Amino acid sequence: MNKELEFLQNLFTGESESIDLAAFLIKVLLTTILSLIIGYCYVRFGNSLSNRKALSRNFVLIALTTMLIITIVKSSLALSLGLVGALSIVRFRTAIKEPEELAYFFMVIGIGLGIGAGQLAVTVLGTFCLAAVIILLNRKRASDTLQNLILQLDASSKKELPAIISLLEAQATQLALNRIEETPEIAEVAFSIHFENINALLTAKDKLQLAYPNISFSFIELA
Repeated sequence: MNKELEFLQNLFTGESESIDLAAFLIKVLLTTILSLIIGYCYVRFGNSLSNRKALSRNFVLIALTTMLIITIVKSSLALSLGLVGALSIVRFRTAIKEPEELAYFFMVIGIGLGIGAGQLAVTVLGTFCLAAVIILLNRKRASDTLQNLILQLDASSKKELPAIISLLEAQATQLALNRIEETPEIAEVAFSIHFENINALLTAKDKLQLAYPNISFSFIELA
């Protein structure tokens, strides 16, 4: 009978078991490290065309917030019941653009859940397994990531497009023509391209500008 009374008292007064601050700080550090690992994998091996570096900065915040919530509510039944009501009024207004982004969000939320629930060993092992799978599946693609190259040609340079493509092929390891937009005055040509190193990129730029001084050269790094 006394246990039932104690349970009801804790439920309605909000009392809960205390949280070890030293253990909590260890959880914060571990959650941060694991979410940074997932963030690195996303930036290095992700396929999203959005700014992956900017999005990956949110991973640590998401993981830490999830860990904090789970750490607090698991110590109190009243708080866990209150969480259900609080989450019922939360709405995400920003749409997830790509399924890959959703998968990485689930990964960092899983890290927060696991660390917050005290399953440290399983969470650490699971995170490293996920990172290994991501690397194995994308190691070849990562070494040959295509970037965007946009050239603007004036009227005198438009007819030299075949020669321009040959020049680029001599410096690039991969080259694909994506788009041509042409008006009587100018033409804009978009390529997907991969250079072996920065020197090859600079060499291609210098040769193009030397042969065609009026050309506009724009190289866009997606990651």
